[in-house]
Amino acid sequence: MTETPKVEVGILLSSEIEVNFNGIFKSPKHGYSFTNKCTFFVDGDKIVVNTQDKKIELSKDFTLFPEDFTANSCTVNDVVIGIGFHWEQKEVQKFQGEIKFMIIDRQLQLINILPIENYLYSVISSEMRGDSSLELLKSHAVISRSWLLAQIEKQKELSESKNDYQMIYQTDKEYIRWYDREDHTEFHVCADDHCQRYQGVTRAHNPNVIKAIKATEGVVLMYNKKIADARFSKSCGGVTETFENCWEPVNHPYLQSFPDLDPKEVTSTIDLTKEKNAVDFINGNPPAFCNTTDAGILSQVLNDYDHSASDFYRWTVDYSQEELSALIKKRSGIDYGDIIDLIPVKRGDSARLIKLKIVGTKRTMIIGKELEIRRTLSESHLYSSAFTVEKQGETEGIPQKFILRGAGWGHGVGLCQIGAAVMGEKGYNHKEILMHYFRGAELKKLY
Repeated sequence: MTETPKVEVGILLSSEIEVNFNGIFKSPKHGYSFTNKCTFFVDGDKIVVNTQDKKIELSKDFTLFPEDFTANSCTVNDVVIGIGFHWEQKEVQKFQGEIKFMIIDRQLQLINILPIENYLYSVISSEMRGDSSLELLKSHAVISRSWLLAQIEKQKELSESKNDYQMIYQTDKEYIRWYDREDHTEFHVCADDHCQRYQGVTRAHNPNVIKAIKATEGVVLMYNKKIADARFSKSCGGVTETFENCWEPVNHPYLQSFPDLDPKEVTSTIDLTKEKNAVDFINGNPPAFCNTTDAGILSQVLNDYDHSASDFYRWTVDYSQEELSALIKKRSGIDYGDIIDLIPVKRGDSARLIKLKIVGTKRTMIIGKELEIRRTLSESHLYSSAFTVEKQGETEGIPQKFILRGAGWGHGVGLCQIGAAVMGEKGYNHKEILMHYFRGAELKKLY
C-alpha cells in the first residue's frame, strides 16, 4: 500500500435529504453540475432532485465529485448523531470530498467518500477535544486508522466469502446477539458511535489534531502480519475486557483482559468471572488509570453532549417494577410480565455480563452479549454491562424496585479513552500507551 486509501462513510438515511453545495459538484454519470441548495428524494426506483430552478430525475445511485476538494464542500441538514443514546440529536454538518447517493429500503442513503487521513481529522476531533495531550491524540489517530483499515479488509473478506455471517444465536430460551460493523454492506463505516464519530468539517480541525495525524500518517497496529482490529471505549471501569466476550467468538491475543494499571503496580489479579469477586469489584473503588475525577483530563475525552454523563467509573441506576417491566417490553419486544429477577448467568473477564437471565411472570429468557443487555435495560444504553442487581420491596413475590450498580462506560475492549488520557498526562508517550492497551501488537507504517 503506497497511496492513501479512501473511506466510504454512511452519513444519513432518510426519505428526503437537503444539501447546500458550496461550489460545483459534478455528476459525470448524468452530465449535470449542482450548486447551491438541492433537495434529493426517492421516487419509485429513481432518485429525484429539486434544484432552485428545475426538477431532475436521476438514477438509483450516483456520485457527485467536487470541482476542488479543498475549496468545495456541502452542508447537510438534520444529520442524526448519538443514535439510540441519551445524547441523540440532529445537527447541520459540513463535508468535503465526494458525495454518493443510493436507494436502500426505499429510502435515500447519503455517503461521503474521502481520503482516510482527512476522515481522521474529523474522527479525532469528534471523539475527543482537540486540546487533549498530543500523545493521547497520536494514540487515537493510530487506533482509529487501524480499526478502519481492519474493517475495510474484513468487509472485503466477508463479501468474497460464500459463508453467511451470523451475529445471532436464538432458541426458545436464549437470545444471544453481538452488534458489530458487518451490518454495513453498502459503505465501509457509519458516521455515528456505532462505528466512529465522524462529523465532516463541521467543527474546526484543531492544529493539535492535525499535528498528531500527520506525525503518525499511515501508521497502524499490526499483529501476525494483519492490521489489528483496534477497539476503544470511554472507560473500562478498572479492567479491560476480552474481545470475544463482546463480539464474534474469535480470539485476538492483543485484545485481552488486564487491570488498567502500569504492570509494575499490579500486585495481584482477581477472577472477575466469579460472581462474588465481580460484586466486590463493582461495589469497590479499585485504583486504575481511568479512575479519575480530574475535570481537566475528563474534558479531553468528553465532548459537550457527553457531559450530561457523570460517575461513569462507578454508577447507579434505579427502576421501579413498572418502569423496568415496561422498558424491557419496549426494548426487547417481549412481554415478560412483571420482572421477578435479573440473574447473572455468565460474566466476562472485566465483570461485564455476557449472559443475563430475565425472569418474568410470563416469560423467562437468557439474553446476551453485553450490548444486547445494555440495550434491553435502558432507553438508550446502560453505561456498561458490568453491574450488580439489588431487589427491594417484594409484594407477593414481585420486587417493587431494582437497583443496578455498575462499573465503566462502554464495552471495555482495547484502549480505555479516559485511562489513555490519564497516561498522557502522566508523561507516557503514544507508543507506551498503545503497547499498554494492545499487548503484543506492533506499529508499522503502511503508506
